Amino acid sequence: MTMNLITGKAGAPHITSSDQGAMQAGLVGNGNYLLQGGDGKFPAVTMQSANKALVPVLNLVIEGRYARVTAAETVTIESGVTGRNRNDLICVKYTRDSNNIETIALAVLKGTATSGTAADPTVPSGSILNNSGTVWIPIARIPISGITAGTPVMLVKQLPPMSQLWDSVALTATFKFQDTGSFVGALYGGSNTITVKGNMLYVDLSSFKSTVEVSNYRVWLYQSGIRPSATIGLGCVGSSLADPHYNKQANWNPDGSITLLGGVGRDSILIQRFSMPIPSGVTFS
Repeated sequence: MTMNLITGKAGAPHITSSDQGAMQAGLVGNGNYLLQGGDGKFPAVTMQSANKALVPVLNLVIEGRYARVTAAETVTIESGVTGRNRNDLICVKYTRDSNNIETIALAVLKGTATSGTAADPTVPSGSILNNSGTVWIPIARIPISGITAGTPVMLVKQLPPMSQLWDSVALTATFKFQDTGSFVGALYGGSNTITVKGNMLYVDLSSFKSTVEVSNYRVWLYQSGIRPSATIGLGCVGSSLADPHYNKQANWNPDGSITLLGGVGRDSILIQRFSMPIPSGVTFS
């Protein structure tokens, strides 16, 4: 059978490293990634001496396989030659034997010394996802000028945690007027949206003309997108055209609607675009 329910109960061991690796590669990407450390920083290789590079505690996802350096490890770099330049690569060397036993270790690919600009050594071809027996994954370059080893250059991509990615994503709620006959939107009014990005709200509601008289009223109804977990006081959202001193306040409700406070008569209401911090404890779904 070529189709398997990987996360279902099968009555016998049936989940392989290839299964888990394929899923993780599909989620984070097919490449090689460095994960953020517990201190919120991305660790980096450093030089202890001209011949010793220190690989710190770090976490990697390499073609879907999760790998860790659980204690700082020293890697030996061959001495350089006066007047010659060379690039060496510190790599994770992955191997799979005839019994499909997989192992990894830190290893160095030595570059070719030259009197000119050094180039990285050729990385042997291979892919974990394609079941290669040996795969080299470069994580850092060691530039060597003469007998001096320079500052290591990290080569593996940094993969931010999902919390940071979430903060960078803009989430939007869209609204419609409760009745387009009672509340006639301005021809070039706002987009009737509230956008959440980071810790801020960006409010862009449309100005309108009211043909009815109402007290506190849900002028804008929820149409799509996110809704707040608790009522958010939006403060002053606009003013009356007839009397600019008559300001209008509004609340964004947990059901997604927006209530205009204080009532409105047969008047045009000018709505302003504005931004404000998200109140503490409020989440969106």
